[in-house]
Amino acid sequence: MLKQAEALYDELVRLRRDIHAHPELGFQERRTSALVVDTLNEIGGVEVRTGVGITGVVGEISNGSGPTIAIRADMDALPIIEQSAESYVSTNAGVMHACGHDAHTAILLGTAHLLRERFAAENLKGRVRLLFQPSEEAQDAEGLSGASRMINDGALDSIDAVIALHVDSTAPVGQVTVREGWLTAAVDSFEAWITASGGHGAYPHNGADPLWMLIPVLSALHGIVARRVNPMQPAVVSLGQIHSGATSNVIPAEVYMQGTLRSFDPEVRDQLIAEVEKALAVARALGGDYRMEVLRGYPAGWNDARVAGWMEQTTADLLGSAAVDKQRSGMGGEDFAYMCQKAPGAMIMLGAAIDDGIVRGHHTPIFDIDERCMPMGAAILAETALRFLRGELGSPKEA
Repeated sequence: MLKQAEALYDELVRLRRDIHAHPELGFQERRTSALVVDTLNEIGGVEVRTGVGITGVVGEISNGSGPTIAIRADMDALPIIEQSAESYVSTNAGVMHACGHDAHTAILLGTAHLLRERFAAENLKGRVRLLFQPSEEAQDAEGLSGASRMINDGALDSIDAVIALHVDSTAPVGQVTVREGWLTAAVDSFEAWITASGGHGAYPHNGADPLWMLIPVLSALHGIVARRVNPMQPAVVSLGQIHSGATSNVIPAEVYMQGTLRSFDPEVRDQLIAEVEKALAVARALGGDYRMEVLRGYPAGWNDARVAGWMEQTTADLLGSAAVDKQRSGMGGEDFAYMCQKAPGAMIMLGAAIDDGIVRGHHTPIFDIDERCMPMGAAILAETALRFLRGELGSPKEA
C-alpha cells in the first residue's frame, strides 16, 4: 500500500499546491470543491454529492451491502497574509492555508485513488464515504461549523466509524501521533465589558474608573485555573484582547475584553463559564458593572480506543512501530469532535515538519509542510479502511 501511495506523490503535490495557491475561507470553498469533484470523477467509480454542508463534497465508493467507514478531510483556509517565496504562494490576498487543510484534501483524494483500485481488485463489499468538509476553522451566523452542517445534511448517516488525520508541522516526517481518549479540547470564547461612569482624568474621585476595576478582575480571572478548578482536570482561561479609552485625560466608561476557555470535562467546561462571570462581578463591589457574552464552540474530541487502535496498528505495519508516538493531547480545538459524537472515530497527527531548523507553526504566516508526508497519510487512511471492510478489525460498535 505504501509503495502504491508513493507512486501518487507527484499527483498529491500537484493537487496540494493548486489548492494552496487558491485558498478559500470557510463556506466559500467553491473552487476547491470543484477541484475535488473533477478529481473524483477522473478517478471514476465514485458516487459524488455536492453542496453537502453548503460547500462540502461527499464521495462514496461502494460495492453491495456491508460495513461503512467514513474518512474526513477539511478544505478551508485562514484569514492570514502568507509570507513565502514558494511558487505555490497564495494568490488570494489576505487568505492562506496556514493549517494544512490543503494537504488534508490532497491526501484524501490520494486515498480515493488507492481505494478505487483495491475495490476493483479485491471485490470488496461495503462502502467508504469520503467527506470533504468546509469550514473547520469558523462557524457561520447560526454558530455551526462545517462538520455540523455536513452532519445535518446526512453525510454521516448509517456509518460504522469515521477516521481522519491532521498534519503536524512541528513533528518530523515519519512520526504519527495516535492517542486514545481525549484528542482535542472543548473551545468556548467570551466577550466582556466592565462598565462605570468614567470621568475627567484630573478629577478621578468624581467618577467610577473601570480601568481600576480591571486590576482585581484580571487577578480573579487568572486565579480560576490555579485556585477554582480541580487541579487534576486540565483547563485554560486566556485573555486575547483588552481595549479601553481614547485619550490621556479621559477616564473611559468601559473596558472591553475577549478570551478563550479550554477544557475536556463537560462539568469543568460549565464551571469555567460560571467562574469567569464571578470574576467579572468583582466590578460591582467597586461601584461598576459588567456584561458578558459566551460563544459555545466545539466540544472536546474523543478518540475511540478501538478505532485509534486500528490506526495505530496500521501505522506500525506500514511505517514501523518506531513511527508511532503517543504523546498526550493538547488544548487545541477541532470540529471533528462532532463527527466522533455521531459515530466511533479517531484522528491521528501526521508528522510534516520541514527539516531545516525553522519552526513553521500552525496558524502562522510562514506555515508550510514537507510534502513527503502525504503518501504516508494516504496509505494509512486507505489501509485502515480496507482492513475494516475486509472484516479484519471488527466493528467498534461491538466493543
